[in-house]
Amino acid sequence: MAAMHPVLTPSEMAAADRRAVERGTSEAVLVERAGTAVAWAARRMLGGTYGRRVTVVAGKGNNGADGCVAARRLAAWGVRVDTYELATGVDAAAFRRSVARADLVIDAMFGTGLRAALAGDALVVVDAVAEERTRRALAVLAVDIPSGVDGATGGVDGAAVVADETLTFAARKPGLLFPPGRTHAGVVHVADIGIDVAGLSRASVLDVEDLALVPRDPSAHKWSSGLMVVAGSEGMTGAALLVARAAARTGAGMVVCALPGRDAAARASGSEIVTRALPATPEGALDTDAARLVLRDLHRFRALALGPGLGRDDRTAAAVARLVAEAPCPIVVDADALHALADDPAPLRVRHTAGLPPAVLTPHAGEYERLAHEPVGADRIAAARRLAARLDAIVLLKGPGTVVSSPAGDVVVNTTDDVALATAGTGDVLTGVIGALLARGVDPARAASAAAYLHGAAARRAGTAPGLVASDVIEALPRTLAALPTRP
Repeated sequence: MAAMHPVLTPSEMAAADRRAVERGTSEAVLVERAGTAVAWAARRMLGGTYGRRVTVVAGKGNNGADGCVAARRLAAWGVRVDTYELATGVDAAAFRRSVARADLVIDAMFGTGLRAALAGDALVVVDAVAEERTRRALAVLAVDIPSGVDGATGGVDGAAVVADETLTFAARKPGLLFPPGRTHAGVVHVADIGIDVAGLSRASVLDVEDLALVPRDPSAHKWSSGLMVVAGSEGMTGAALLVARAAARTGAGMVVCALPGRDAAARASGSEIVTRALPATPEGALDTDAARLVLRDLHRFRALALGPGLGRDDRTAAAVARLVAEAPCPIVVDADALHALADDPAPLRVRHTAGLPPAVLTPHAGEYERLAHEPVGADRIAAARRLAARLDAIVLLKGPGTVVSSPAGDVVVNTTDDVALATAGTGDVLTGVIGALLARGVDPARAASAAAYLHGAAARRAGTAPGLVASDVIEALPRTLAALPTRP
């Protein structure tokens, strides 16, 4: 199985650079390799060298040095190159004339270590390039990261370069994975310049090969991957059915959707999804005793999905608490069940102490704030790590740049999420996908990260954006899964 691709923070990348130098590769050699890689990327974007013109803007650090090497290489290949260095000043009028003639601009002003907003000549450069791009299709290549983007968070304070492509070195950086930075970066390529990053990062992104699923055993039966869904309440049965249908489409062989009350169970029946009535309050919410009945039957199931549409009745919260603390199988917890844990996270500690599989929690930003008692903030990786460690759970922090963290701090950043998923019910679908993967025997941390990838990939495959609805994602899941490799 292919290894996941590492993600290095700016400080981790600096450590990798230092280690490479200490092991005998000089900084000059690294700069030459990086600049040469930039030159080849530029040549590919130009479609050749004859008659082409390139404008290079170089800063004072290693990124600027990379840009200067690229300029020298391109000029040797016959490209007409204008090079501007921030250290000696940028003549605004001359720069605008150069950009007006250029086929490509190479941004080598600032790297991932930038902490301040762009100012002075850097702003002149950003404005001139942006203005020219309003008139015609001027290509832009960023070196390591677009100047003005925070390498640790993807944040932009003021102005930043908008690139068509970014060539980064050794590993991806967080600023290329989270908006608005990932939008500014365009298509990201990673160049190997001989820097060993092994052991320096505990964050990664998935490759499609990492999503390979073990095919079902020929002797498997429907209960071999059975999932119980405990969700829904009066007027909210749709959420439960979205979870159940998504799980079935992801390969859960038997999905039982347990809802509060006979009426809710009856209304939800009539398809491949088996429904079961649980004790309900007079208002149609899950009653406390429902937990006992679920636990009595849970030995038949491989996983439990809990939360969507349950409501926030105190008796429901008590049932949720017991299920989280005692369910012997892997569980995914979402929506109203997260609300119950925010009021009292003790069941997660009980679960951890008992040695049960870690729960997968799937908060969006608002749910995260309730669970963590603080906002997500700019650093999504750090936020997910803090909450996972505090709650002894796998945390899947939903949103632009979904992050999955284990309690130990191992992180996967998803690269397939899309703004089209910001619509009602898609979170329920994600819960169902996670539940199905858990039921199929996938490790909880891997199930969460793989589900995030599949969820986003199915949304894209559905092809209905911007009018995507949750059922579109469900319908695209079989095609998305069929496109994945399988393990022997």
